Amino acid sequence: MEADERAAVEPLPVSEVDRFLDRELSGWRREDRGIRKRFRRSTFPEAIQFVVKLGELAEVANHHPDIDIRWRNVIVFLTTHEAGGVTTLDLDLARQIDELA
Repeated sequence: MEADERAAVEPLPVSEVDRFLDRELSGWRREDRGIRKRFRRSTFPEAIQFVVKLGELAEVANHHPDIDIRWRNVIVFLTTHEAGGVTTLDLDLARQIDELA
């Protein structure tokens, strides 16, 4: 396993995740072993369209979040299950999701 692959599957220290969320990812919050954010859309169809685009991002990244759709709200939870916590994969995908939103 190469250094980049190892870094992706090693959980980041909580303090590093918190600093990154404070500086780079507005609205994301750390929970248990992952990060979560709610995205609000004007209509239910817009929420579904957002999820489809998010799914395409996740597929390209080969890193798939938990997604909960509740009417006009899309709740995204990112974690790297193999690592048992937040890794650079999660932070990178969160940044891409924010850019999509």
